[in-house]
Amino acid sequence: MKKVFIILAILCIGVKGFSQEDSVHSKKESHWRKWEQMHRDEMEKWEKMDSSERHGKYPPWLMPPHHWGNNHVQPANLSTNWLIVDLGFTNYNDKTNYASATAQAFAPGGNSNWFNLKNNKSVDVNIWLFMQRLNMVKHVVNLKYGLGIELNNYRYQDNITYTTNPLSQATVVVQDSISYSKNKLAADYVTVPLMINFNFTPNLREGFGISVGISAGYLYSSRQKTVSGIYGKHKTFDDFDLNPWKLSWIAEAQLGPVILYGSLATKSMFNNQGLDQTPYTFGIRLSKW
Repeated sequence: MKKVFIILAILCIGVKGFSQEDSVHSKKESHWRKWEQMHRDEMEKWEKMDSSERHGKYPPWLMPPHHWGNNHVQPANLSTNWLIVDLGFTNYNDKTNYASATAQAFAPGGNSNWFNLKNNKSVDVNIWLFMQRLNMVKHVVNLKYGLGIELNNYRYQDNITYTTNPLSQATVVVQDSISYSKNKLAADYVTVPLMINFNFTPNLREGFGISVGISAGYLYSSRQKTVSGIYGKHKTFDDFDLNPWKLSWIAEAQLGPVILYGSLATKSMFNNQGLDQTPYTFGIRLSKW
């Protein structure tokens, strides 16, 4: 099986190389055709000008394609980017008053140490089906929006478990006697982001800009996954009294080929008044713009 994967990888690299050569040639031809059309348009404007307007001026001569460079583009009024992936980390700002009655009702005997996370293993993976950028002001100010899913994974340090109180049927968090090698709470959302994008270099493919806005996410799946020597892998699917909606302030920064993203929820991810844990994420975005 390993040899098969290696052969397929070599074939893919070869095919990609040939396709890149073809795409380079077709791109050059496309650039020249575009330049010829732009030059004709500019000359028509020049010919329609009055002699007084043309006085002291030279006919326009646009920069030919071989001076454009691979990083130069002619921005479209509406651009679509498909299948964008975010890779980053997630955490939360815990402002819970663990001495309060509501917090003790949700996590009896609990304290802030119960909910400490393993920072390097609490990961955020987002998959955006598409994102679109709509020109508003000279391609510098744009409206940016999309649709995708957010996968937030919170890896706990302690052996806490989400369970159901048999008397009240309410969700509670308890400290388990079992030692877990893995203990995570996963919350998955269908999310729609909406941002104002400021593109400082609209004619560059890998330019510089920032985007700020808000996103609305709906919780479509949540589960706790534990791994122990006694029970092995175990998953519990429940809403765990999580808030079904997540509104977040969002931002991204494009620094040439690198795009960074971040988000901060507007309130706690839990629906009850016991835990006040506001999630945030940050990482790198694998996208063209």
